[in-house]
Amino acid sequence: MRLALAYGALFLLCGAALLAVSYLFVARFPLNANVHLNPSHGPIISSPGHSHTVHNLPVGAGSVQAAFNAQHSADLHSLLVWFAAALGVMAAVSVLLGWLMAGRVLRPLRQITATARHISEDNLHERLGLAGPSDEITDLADTIDGLLARLEGAFDAQRAFVANASHELRTPLAMMRTSLDVAAAKSPPISKDASVLAAKVREGLDQADRLVETFLVLARAQRGVTDDLTTVSLPQITADALDTRADSADAANVTLRRSLDEAKVAGSPTLLSRLVVNLVDNAIRYNEAGGWVQVTTTTDGPSALLLVENGGPILDPAEVGQLERPFRRGGAERTCSDDGLGLGLSIVAAIAAAHHGTVELEARPRGGLRVAVKLPHARLPHSNRGLP
Repeated sequence: MRLALAYGALFLLCGAALLAVSYLFVARFPLNANVHLNPSHGPIISSPGHSHTVHNLPVGAGSVQAAFNAQHSADLHSLLVWFAAALGVMAAVSVLLGWLMAGRVLRPLRQITATARHISEDNLHERLGLAGPSDEITDLADTIDGLLARLEGAFDAQRAFVANASHELRTPLAMMRTSLDVAAAKSPPISKDASVLAAKVREGLDQADRLVETFLVLARAQRGVTDDLTTVSLPQITADALDTRADSADAANVTLRRSLDEAKVAGSPTLLSRLVVNLVDNAIRYNEAGGWVQVTTTTDGPSALLLVENGGPILDPAEVGQLERPFRRGGAERTCSDDGLGLGLSIVAAIAAAHHGTVELEARPRGGLRVAVKLPHARLPHSNRGLP
């Protein structure tokens, strides 16, 4: 609208300037007029399209000049009226032309904006590909395409590094664990301090193993690796996850509740099971003594819905919005927060995105967290062509 008004004002100003120049030209150089005498009335001044008779003037040079001046004034007045009407029409036409011109100029920018909004971390391979003559707008589109190419390369390099580093770390960790076990088995009875030290080293190795395995799952989910694509029963894998985490819940004095309605999704059973396990682990870990966890599976329109809620202290909504980022955890006041790696919800978000799903985090008003995962309903493909 602002651009249309600017164009319209420019068009109107040009039209007004043209009319003003025309008016001044006519005022300075009058149109040719024919003068003849009417003996009974007086001089008659006729110009193109007009005639004017001057009455009660004596016939002579002065009378002719007065008649000419009167006719010229009448012509200028008529011309001014017509120019004013033309200027009003020009105002409306200028706004219309300004609107059309602004739309024509902004159309490529709208295309760039819509495409850029569609492109995200999951489809950085897409490009604007704006066609047209070489100008400032196509230069802008080419610059954005170059930026997207560099971002895609950076994301691919990051994911490849995480996966490769995780694979490479497995070997030294296994060697350290084997060496520790061999030393403990061959040595004579060792002191209490040495036993405590060995236990701490083994505990550190276990945590390092969990971290490496978590990195591998995260890298696989972010790269969308789904070799075992099949139809998965969401309530079945949820029930399995709850059963395997029952002892952890009992140890933390947390009650597990379930309401599992049938919902099928297409995807990787391994990754989807990890998604559910991470959510249940997170709900148990970041809870409070005597707390609860409610897990629900159902359908929501075209999506299958997994809902995990837990009790606990009241959370800051701004902080909850950051929990999907790697190595971000809730406040220190949440029970057992030191045991987490800060990658659980990051893996959940990556797995959901790999299955074209969404994750929504919400701080419950009475305390705790509500996590809603929406996944597309399973289609039954004839072949494993990829996720739905």
